[in-house]
Amino acid sequence: MSVKYTEDHEWVSIDGDVATFGITDHAQEQLGELVFVELPDVGSQVEKGGEAAVVESVKAASDVYAPVSGEVTETNEALSSEPTKVNEEPETGGWLVKIKMSDQSELDGMLDADAYSKLIG
Repeated sequence: MSVKYTEDHEWVSIDGDVATFGITDHAQEQLGELVFVELPDVGSQVEKGGEAAVVESVKAASDVYAPVSGEVTETNEALSSEPTKVNEEPETGGWLVKIKMSDQSELDGMLDADAYSKLIG
């Protein structure tokens, strides 16, 4: 499984043609404690760069953009009752959405861990 990052502070874990994504640790630190997470419907289509979810903190609401295009196959239901899971485990248990990718070439140009560290450094 490989992990890539976007300049919009999302991480993407790739397993075959399924991309699991969420917001990075850096992003959740900037937002503060999350109080609400809105996720897309399973079966819906998302486009790379289009709104895929909304995270709301005590500070602000922020759109989370789909890092790849495809069909939503699963959402992290636990977040509806435990939005702070994103704060506690942003890159593991706080994942947001799983997408069956329609075009794996959309991963090209995403950042690796070193490049992302430099971006936020």
